[in-house]
Amino acid sequence: MRWKGGRRGGNVEDRRGMSGGKLAGGGIGFVLIALVVSYFLGIDPQPLLEAGSGMSSQQQSGDVGTPEDEAGQFVDVVGTNVNDVWAGLYDGYRKPNVVIYTQGTGTGCGYGQAAMGPFYCPADQTIYLDLSFWQQMETQLGASGADFARAYVIAHEFGHHVQTLTGASQQVRQAQQRAKSQAEANKYSVALELQADCYAGVWAAHAATASNGRVALERGDMEEGLKTANAIGDDMLQKRSQGRVTPEAFTHGSAEQRMEWLSRGYQTGDPRQCDTFN
Repeated sequence: MRWKGGRRGGNVEDRRGMSGGKLAGGGIGFVLIALVVSYFLGIDPQPLLEAGSGMSSQQQSGDVGTPEDEAGQFVDVVGTNVNDVWAGLYDGYRKPNVVIYTQGTGTGCGYGQAAMGPFYCPADQTIYLDLSFWQQMETQLGASGADFARAYVIAHEFGHHVQTLTGASQQVRQAQQRAKSQAEANKYSVALELQADCYAGVWAAHAATASNGRVALERGDMEEGLKTANAIGDDMLQKRSQGRVTPEAFTHGSAEQRMEWLSRGYQTGDPRQCDTFN
């Protein structure tokens, strides 16, 4: 993936190495629950974080700045490009905030933990990334370590921001509250996650146009993205964690579904083709 030399928007807040506060309640048991439920990639964490209401949202100590290392610059360049793409596709688009942190940090949704993986908080319209997840994704989950695989993760979280702007996230939350079973509620979550995958594909289709080619996919990049989508499918994660597959417990979709919707977004470049709810 080509990205060096791409425009930086400067809206990335770097909290790495800062004190993120301590767990006042919930403890490691809550973190493990959050880990299992979120399956590493960005479902709306607000219900989970609110459940741990005793957790501190204590602010970090130290100076907060923009990232200057290569990993931080990558987040900035990719995030800026994703913003540019969506500004051209969606009238009234507003940029989310992006925070990169280490281990834990206060958020508008409560206390965020790296163990939850990348996530988007609708309360403060901010994407939270602990960049160590990229290494875990590759070494522990069998995903790709290529730049586009990492960009896919970022674009997926921006997709959740788009869903907040369109009202899709709120509609899903309401539908889940009316659901008669957890399995039914999970189906809404899967639809939301697959749409975010599709939106990531839509971004990829327009990335080069939005940056005059400074950010662009190269040969083999989509294959690396699909490898990652396959690795983080619910069925693959369940096999790894519990040795069996429980479809009714899916929250993000199967490996096949995730690859399908990422591909659909990329092939069509049209967010209207990302209707996973029908």
